[in-house]
Amino acid sequence: MKKRLLTVLSFLMLLTVLITGCGLNRDADGNIVSKKVTLINVSYDPTRELYEAYNSYFTKKWKKQTGQSVEVIQSHGGSGKQALEVANGLKADVVTLALAADTNSVARSGLIASDWQSRLPDNSCPYYSTIVLLVRKGNPKHIKDWDDLVRSDISVVTPNPKTSGGARWNYLAAYAYALMKYDNDESEAEDFMRMLYRNVSVLDSGARASTTSFTENGQGDVLVCWENEAYLTLKNDGSDYELIYPSVSIKAETPVSLVDSVVKSHGTKKVAEAYLKDLYDEKAQEICAKNYYRPSDKKVLEKYSDQFPTDFTMVTIDDFGGWDKVTKKYFADGGIFDKIYE
Repeated sequence: MKKRLLTVLSFLMLLTVLITGCGLNRDADGNIVSKKVTLINVSYDPTRELYEAYNSYFTKKWKKQTGQSVEVIQSHGGSGKQALEVANGLKADVVTLALAADTNSVARSGLIASDWQSRLPDNSCPYYSTIVLLVRKGNPKHIKDWDDLVRSDISVVTPNPKTSGGARWNYLAAYAYALMKYDNDESEAEDFMRMLYRNVSVLDSGARASTTSFTENGQGDVLVCWENEAYLTLKNDGSDYELIYPSVSIKAETPVSLVDSVVKSHGTKKVAEAYLKDLYDEKAQEICAKNYYRPSDKKVLEKYSDQFPTDFTMVTIDDFGGWDKVTKKYFADGGIFDKIYE
């Protein structure tokens, strides 16, 4: 008999059927009250290590509080692709994606309440990051800022904004620099971005794949990446790379949300709400910082101030008019990114 290999999507959908079809006992609010419950967290590429640590913390805490065991199943990939998978049927209890635009795309499918970003503090962002440059040890190409990435002798590694949330933050950080350099002249800024992307050697589908291209495959002179991803690379291969903060970057807010329709059908709303809410408690914020994400708790952030410098200009998505405007203008089919990359 031939054996079939299940994709991650089909496996998780099958698992969902098994979980929800077992006649598990529920309370008056529809939450499963059995001894064990399963959560599916669909996330983006560079959160693997963060959630490995946080899941261990949360499951122990929940077990102590309620007596119920929780198994958390993680799914990671390019944020845009992950959002599409959820909208198309991947039964995530929670999404912890790279940007609000991707969560909004799931909300537009009717799976998440439209007010999702107001349900938790800090626009539902328990942690955030920024965009940095990672170069090879000794910085042989003398890269110091975004200007250097448009030089003809530079090879750049960054993921594809069509599939990766991190790549969109990368694009906007560089574009913010170009706008400041050219006194908000969008035509000049677009030319700058066109030159930058001419130097991109490969557009991987996600941020972690780009890190692999740079570190393991030896591609490129500079990796444009999340701050947390750069620190993780330095932790693992510190003697081989150097971290550079450009003069202008962006506050890369990474929100979290319930998938309302799924937690209702799974009977997991109570535990899923606690899973996201507990990301804000002090110990969880320490876990975020130790995994190189900037915690939303200002006291914890201050404790790790040496790790998270602020001596550069940090713009926000609001400076570009918000994600709805940005997505339509820059990243939708036929948008500015398509034009400059062609």
